[in-house]
Amino acid sequence: MSSAPGDGIPDDAPVYVISVAAELAGLHPQTLRQYDRMGIVRPRRAGGRYRLYSMRDVRRLRQVTELTAEGLNLVGIQRVLDLEERFAAVWDLVEDGLLRERVVAMGSLRELLLRTDRSLALLG
Repeated sequence: MSSAPGDGIPDDAPVYVISVAAELAGLHPQTLRQYDRMGIVRPRRAGGRYRLYSMRDVRRLRQVTELTAEGLNLVGIQRVLDLEERFAAVWDLVEDGLLRERVVAMGSLRELLLRTDRSLALLG
């Protein structure tokens, strides 16, 4: 997915310096630094020094602003964002069919355990 239509830049490409990312998100650069320290947003570092933000980071910052406006504190926002990331990871597994395969395998294992349990009960 691209940052803007037709630009060819991936969403997770670290391309925006802090001042540009702050402007795109409608925040002050110091706010972005605070969110970085808290782990709410995790920009990449260029040469270990400069923070570089992606369009995905900018969208996350906008989401933080929306959640703050709805009355959530930063700890609550961090939890919401973490849960959304976990959900997205599980959803990716579902879409890839991996979770489906695991559920089928677990069902087969359950059946095997039940048969073994029944056999042991007959012996025992």
